[in-house]
Amino acid sequence: MSAAGSGPSDGPAGVTPADAIATVAVLGAGTMGHGIAQVSAAVGCHVRLYDIDQDAVDAGVARIRGNLEKGIERGKVTAAGRDAVLAHLRGTTTIPDAVDGADLVIEAAPESMELKESIFRQVDDAAPDQAILATNTSSLSIGRIASVTRDPARFVGMHFFNPVHIMKLVEVVWGPATSDGTRQTAVAFARRLGKEPIVVKDAPGFASSRLGIVLGMEAIRMVEERVASPEDIDKAMELGYRHPMGPLKLTDLVGLDVRLGIAEYLHETLDSDAFEPPALLRRMVEEGKLGKKSGRGFYEW
Repeated sequence: MSAAGSGPSDGPAGVTPADAIATVAVLGAGTMGHGIAQVSAAVGCHVRLYDIDQDAVDAGVARIRGNLEKGIERGKVTAAGRDAVLAHLRGTTTIPDAVDGADLVIEAAPESMELKESIFRQVDDAAPDQAILATNTSSLSIGRIASVTRDPARFVGMHFFNPVHIMKLVEVVWGPATSDGTRQTAVAFARRLGKEPIVVKDAPGFASSRLGIVLGMEAIRMVEERVASPEDIDKAMELGYRHPMGPLKLTDLVGLDVRLGIAEYLHETLDSDAFEPPALLRRMVEEGKLGKKSGRGFYEW
């Protein structure tokens, strides 16, 4: 049951059904992209993994191999399963090659509106007419990114969580022009990947980032004001509210620079002081303390 006017627009459902998606193009081989490529290949899709140069592509494939090797050590992946995933992967350094014949294109580039618009202009020229176009953005406007394509009805947000091969949630975000067929296929494909999708309207920060950034910024302010140590602030949420990971440890995992960018965007678009980045966060980013990826943030890694 849905309330009138609360769902995505009805549009042409001429998109490939989720169970028929055979070829997936993942644009960006970094933190999120390599994980999306891995889980897509694990369900038998042929995956083209794109990045701007061969070193970046190779690094993404190496991270996938590393994830699979750890899975073998823990008894969660077989050697045959590892080999099957890697056999379904192919790297490329051109967008037209990546999206040629693709049923689903998932962009996983850094959180820059201009960059994402540029990528989808290239995708729109080269991808098949029936392909679903998806962005992994955690906060940027789906409608605005979709507006650079000829058929925004085929455009949707698919926000995965890090690490993708472990985290169950996918936010499926419908824009003002997203068709019911596109939304339903995105939801079904997320389930095919073994994920649990939630459906969210295109609003700044969606559901997860809007809630997570508020909590993260307040936790950083508490460190700044010396209310408690990062460890004890995280422990309060883990033991008192049963969060699997505290907000400061999560900030380290996501990247302080990434969280700063999202906070600045939400502060500007929502005009709310709750999202204003604390001076401590800005200073840590300037000093290169970006969290796990740099070896140091609120914790030593």
